[in-house]
Amino acid sequence: MYSQQEQRTLFDLSKAFLNGGGALEKESPDEQANKLRQVIEYHEYRYYILNDPVISDAEYDQLYKMLEKLEEEHPELVTPDSPTQRVSSDLSSDFPSVEHLTPMLSLANSYNEEDLVEFDAQIKRYLNLPEDQDIEYAVEPKFDGGSIAVVYEDNRLARAATRGNGTVGEEMTNNARAIRSIPLRADFAALGIYKAELRGEVLIRKDVFKKINEQREEDGLSLFANARNTATGGLRMKDPQEVAKRGLEAFIYTLGYAVDKDGNDVLSRFSTHEESLNRLNEIGFKVPVEGEERTVCKNIKAALGFCHAWQDKRDDYPYEIDGMVVKVNSRELQERAGATSHHPRWAIAFKFKAKQATSRLLRVEYQVGKIGSITPVAKIEPVQLAGVTVSSVSLHNEDFIKSKDLRIGDMVLVERAGDVIPYIVKALDELRDGSEQPIEFPKYCPINDTDEPVELVRIEGEAAWRCPVCVCGAQNLQKIIFHVSKNAMDVEGLGKSIVERFYELGWLRTIADVYRLDYDKVAELEGFGEKSAANLKESVEKAKQNPIHRLLHSLSIHHLGQKVSKIIAAGINHVLDLKGWDMEKFTHIKDIGPVVAENIIAFFSNEHNIKLLEEMEALGVNLKQTEDDRPKAASGDGPFAGKTILFTGTLQTLSRKEAQAKAEAAGARNISAISGNLDILVVGEKAGSKLKKAQALGTVEIMTEEEFLERVG
Repeated sequence: MYSQQEQRTLFDLSKAFLNGGGALEKESPDEQANKLRQVIEYHEYRYYILNDPVISDAEYDQLYKMLEKLEEEHPELVTPDSPTQRVSSDLSSDFPSVEHLTPMLSLANSYNEEDLVEFDAQIKRYLNLPEDQDIEYAVEPKFDGGSIAVVYEDNRLARAATRGNGTVGEEMTNNARAIRSIPLRADFAALGIYKAELRGEVLIRKDVFKKINEQREEDGLSLFANARNTATGGLRMKDPQEVAKRGLEAFIYTLGYAVDKDGNDVLSRFSTHEESLNRLNEIGFKVPVEGEERTVCKNIKAALGFCHAWQDKRDDYPYEIDGMVVKVNSRELQERAGATSHHPRWAIAFKFKAKQATSRLLRVEYQVGKIGSITPVAKIEPVQLAGVTVSSVSLHNEDFIKSKDLRIGDMVLVERAGDVIPYIVKALDELRDGSEQPIEFPKYCPINDTDEPVELVRIEGEAAWRCPVCVCGAQNLQKIIFHVSKNAMDVEGLGKSIVERFYELGWLRTIADVYRLDYDKVAELEGFGEKSAANLKESVEKAKQNPIHRLLHSLSIHHLGQKVSKIIAAGINHVLDLKGWDMEKFTHIKDIGPVVAENIIAFFSNEHNIKLLEEMEALGVNLKQTEDDRPKAASGDGPFAGKTILFTGTLQTLSRKEAQAKAEAAGARNISAISGNLDILVVGEKAGSKLKKAQALGTVEIMTEEEFLERVG
């Protein structure tokens, strides 16, 4: 439909609008409106037809609002085919078209508190209500999937269709039958309904999506970009058996049409939106859980609080959501408020901060890790993601770059995974103009600034290229940063930036230097003072007494994690005992493979490392086994022998880590999620959804914190 040149032109035009207009501001309103319509139609095609957007939802919404504003200021510019005059379309020629029983409208969007407060004020103006009168709102997740309309007649599923253009959708009843959360039969008669049309969203659980991509990777297929596109693409597959393999689910979010056998409208039997959802749930439909995933708020202030709470926990939810939907709960008030040609006036979406955006890959820089791993880092044009400006994104390794065919100059789709770690989803290769350059991974260490270049090495079976020697000291800096980190020696007050500062001053060159800092000099530094220096000294002295499993983990031995460090510590009296260990000694220890064993042997065969440990011991660092290092109850012993355990909610007498340690000592194995493999769930205050899921399984032993403590003695 669009040539590559047309796509590049429309994309560049989009960016020009999003970046403030520039030269476009000199054009007439008519010219600007025409261009905005063109770019919006292009992005709707990418989003709804190809399921492969090249801009984020937030960027699309910005463009849409620009056109809306322009048309409001110049009503004479409004055309019948303007995107503002119809619902975005996902129609194609693959499926027959059917007309919805009532229009499926879009939602107006809000991105901040002011928008929601204004929405509340507008509703009151439409309804001629006093400004200080409370309106009750139903608030529920805004699912990020594919919209669907399902029709039931005489209790049976009669038809299913995509949203299409809001009036006409694509009929795909056979595919809907493959979605197990859509009942083939439901007792609408019990609700006095003969024919009904329900609106819902088709989704894929995050964990299911992950497994699908893992299988595709194993099969040598390209990976899906996100769960939303995978769900909408699955919904439109021609083979229902393939649809079933996608693991699609459907949440119902409204009852849009309901008549009795004589054709009389019976929607008025449900006085509120909340009541209709509850009744649909009673006859077998999947809806957001009442009181947890959705709620009724007495006013807009309470609705705002619920929206903010969900923005904070969206990543813990098993489905992708990009906001919350705020709806007037009363059906009578909904009817009075009415709708525009685009959206109902009585509902609005509170959109979360954008997690995806497009940017340009400017160059690649390289960093070295504590074991010499060379990590490529993409430098991109700064972009806002989830409220944070992102300009650097890890590219992990050479294989990652090749698998995504990334090139310097590419426009790329960036997201913040878990709203924390920036990640490049894909390159937008259709926007390339030929000036992009392949990324050549270096053959020699890009960090070492030496006369003789150091050739990088790659161990068979590993993805990382590593610098085998540290001539420049950069690896030592990373080793020190890791050594003092929370999961290693946990030296409070000696964070990454402080370590880097001390390194630049020449105070730190090896991990032993941590234990001979001159605190008088530290106190003289800007930003410190005597109290800060004294606190740091106290933290360092405390770290010296750490159990040796922490010390072992802190040494940056490749593949030696926390778990194996504890196993090793339980089998030695002194860290330097490992000097005499060989492969045979390791073969008798469960959970320690040959690769880890070889790395430990190599470390303790290096005289430089032995001298470093002896130096640390002379400085007061503990190298002897402590009570914390001694063997705990074996899996065959203890009150929870061989059991899996999970803690949820707020514990009153123990921290989560303390509770997990006690469980391990009692023979249990800690796991992180509710599943059929869970044996015991210990619940604290505000246990939440995990408790409900465990109760639903019916096989999990549920106990309070007090009962847990009594069992472990």
